Amino acid sequence: MPLLEVNSPALVRQFLDLPARLYQNQPNWISPLDPDIEAVFDPVKNGLLARGEAIRWVLTNAAGTAVGRVAAFVNRDAGPADPTLPVGGMGFFECEDDQAAASELFEAARHWLAARGMEAMDGPINFGERDRFWGLLTEGFTEPNYGMFLHQPYYQQLFERYGFELFFRQYTCYREVDMPLHPAFYKAFDKYAQQYPTFRFQHANKRDTEKLAHDFHHVYNLAWANHSGINPMSLDKARELVKQMQPVLDERLLWFAYHNDEPIAFFVSLPELNQIFKHVSRRFGLLAKLRFLWEKRQYMPRRDKKLFGVIFGVVPEWQGQGVESALMVHARAEFMRAGYREIEMNWIGDFNPRMLALTRSIGARIYKTHVTYRYLFDRERPFERSPIIR
Repeated sequence: MPLLEVNSPALVRQFLDLPARLYQNQPNWISPLDPDIEAVFDPVKNGLLARGEAIRWVLTNAAGTAVGRVAAFVNRDAGPADPTLPVGGMGFFECEDDQAAASELFEAARHWLAARGMEAMDGPINFGERDRFWGLLTEGFTEPNYGMFLHQPYYQQLFERYGFELFFRQYTCYREVDMPLHPAFYKAFDKYAQQYPTFRFQHANKRDTEKLAHDFHHVYNLAWANHSGINPMSLDKARELVKQMQPVLDERLLWFAYHNDEPIAFFVSLPELNQIFKHVSRRFGLLAKLRFLWEKRQYMPRRDKKLFGVIFGVVPEWQGQGVESALMVHARAEFMRAGYREIEMNWIGDFNPRMLALTRSIGARIYKTHVTYRYLFDRERPFERSPIIR
């Protein structure tokens, strides 16, 4: 089976088109947008390529039909959590139910990474942030959220038979928005309401993009940037994220808590865009963009919308003091007024017991499970799972 490096428009098209054939009988499949995939491998759009490297392949049969694909990448901007173990990444894996084909793809990624000094590979992951294209779906084969893949159930066996081991699980949790919160949340709400305006809770103003970027940047770097695998965010990066989200923002879904005007917590959500994109061509040309705008206008006034929890965080000195509970009371009330009925909260790692406890406390249940695997090139080296955040 020829393994071809993707280095021509024709091979790019094979790389992008393969999933449509593999999932043609899967009613829950929603294709990612082709431009979103291509942006990962575009040096102009992905700044990690300034110092990092990426490659991708398609595997074809004798007739020249693609039967599998994979990408590999080295992110030199991410400092290794373990200096003795340089780790590369592999991702964007799709394959027919054929272990020999899958193993050939995995071997290509392994050899390419080893030639660049890597001693392990994590996958399937993204060459970028963890909020997109990260992890192998192993439970909850429902419609994928925007920026995530639906995977074939047999992929788990393909990875594990090759020798990948579980590094961590990431959960997507679900709740109905109108489900009552525990009385303790309302006690926290009352506590902080009595201290207004020292403490205040409000949603963002999408027209004040500079304040939104500053507040997001401040909380993100204090609450998340010290975690393994997560780099600090520059203010320019925060501005760029706000700019990218601007066309789809619903300011009622972006909540901040403030103490003396300093942001101390956030809960950032978006409308679940795949409920719109599933009606739009994945190539996202001009006609598809016009169709997206029309579908969005039809969707946003509805009273049964789904929202997607992107990120939640509290700066360390305010953790465990009820700020997150009061924030949830404020946010939930606004979500209901805005017509949102369901929420899926993305990317809660099994290494983060505090966040898992918080999701349980609001009545959310695990709805989907993605797995990040690790493959050690030295098969005699002891394997260690991702450390727990204490």
